[in-house]
Amino acid sequence: MIVGFELADDAGVYRLTDDLAIVQTLDFFTPIVDDPFIYGRIAALNSINDVWAMGGTPITALAITCFPKKGVDFSILAEIMRGGLEALTQNGVTLLGGHSVDNEQIMFGYSVTGVINPNEVATNAGARQGDVLILTKPIGTGVISTGIKFARTPPDVAAASIETMLTSGKAAAEAMREFGVKGATDITGFALLGHAWEFARASRTTIEIDSSRVPLLPGALELAAAGLLTSGDKTNREYVGQDIEIATDVGKEMQNLLYDPQTAGGLLIAIPEEKCASFVTRLRESYPNAEVIGRVLDRGSHSIVVR
Repeated sequence: MIVGFELADDAGVYRLTDDLAIVQTLDFFTPIVDDPFIYGRIAALNSINDVWAMGGTPITALAITCFPKKGVDFSILAEIMRGGLEALTQNGVTLLGGHSVDNEQIMFGYSVTGVINPNEVATNAGARQGDVLILTKPIGTGVISTGIKFARTPPDVAAASIETMLTSGKAAAEAMREFGVKGATDITGFALLGHAWEFARASRTTIEIDSSRVPLLPGALELAAAGLLTSGDKTNREYVGQDIEIATDVGKEMQNLLYDPQTAGGLLIAIPEEKCASFVTRLRESYPNAEVIGRVLDRGSHSIVVR
């Protein structure tokens, strides 16, 4: 075993030979959009992202399905699975099968297996003092999805959020391998601050985030101001606890978005400063909102500092 669960990495990595290891992960969640086909696509990309975050290449998947036997038309399940299969196929992942259970609450996702060279694995422990931090996608999908649930999200805002969630992490993983990235994580349920905190703890560093440079989805600040927060806002604050220092001039709504759980979010990548400009240029070919949002410092009194 090269990477296990001890440092909260996105996936496990198991060495098979000197130059081949498998990457394994699983993820599933409740619907966050009204369209079952889009929900299936998002669920697939959200699951695959964990493999890409390690720098791996996903190859196979097993579906995980919770769906009620009564009360919901089975055509909805068919659309969910059709959407998931389309996303898998588009990214070269073969569906091997899966498992379903009768459950009142719909849930869907995948267990995904990928491959990687053991010498090219990117982990939470890979950030080094002096590295800069790049986020590939804007944040705010949590509050926007909550707004969709309560019919409070404008159509253009919902569309922008869905487009972001449907943006594959494949190109980012390819760029990471090209530039020799050793430290990365994807931003999902624990939000930007929760995953950055895991990153800092595993790397034994302090991560400084410039909140003014964090890319946001359009409309996210307004929805946060309207109180359309998920339950994850509270639990993510509890998760990070007091091991964070936030400047007094960082607004309440911005703080909410930094704690906002994401679905199929971007990758947070640490890279030496001398490689940064070329790496960002490469990323922006596929991720126009990719942005340098912080830096890695020597370990201080807090794991996270937000300016």
